[in-house]
Amino acid sequence: MPTTVKCPICRSETPWTGNRYRPFCSERCRFIDLGAWADGNYRITGGELEDESQPVEESEPR
Repeated sequence: MPTTVKCPICRSETPWTGNRYRPFCSERCRFIDLGAWADGNYRITGGELEDESQPVEESEPR
């Protein structure tokens, strides 16, 4: 019996092997997930970033 997984978007069972959209069941679910990342709905937690708008001071050459 082939391995199946649940699509993270629609939760339908989909085959793992031979599925060009895996882990999604279709191109539609793949694009829904991509849109969620682009809209900022998913975030990877981390520390605060430094303000990159300020120029970096270079140290004097030795």
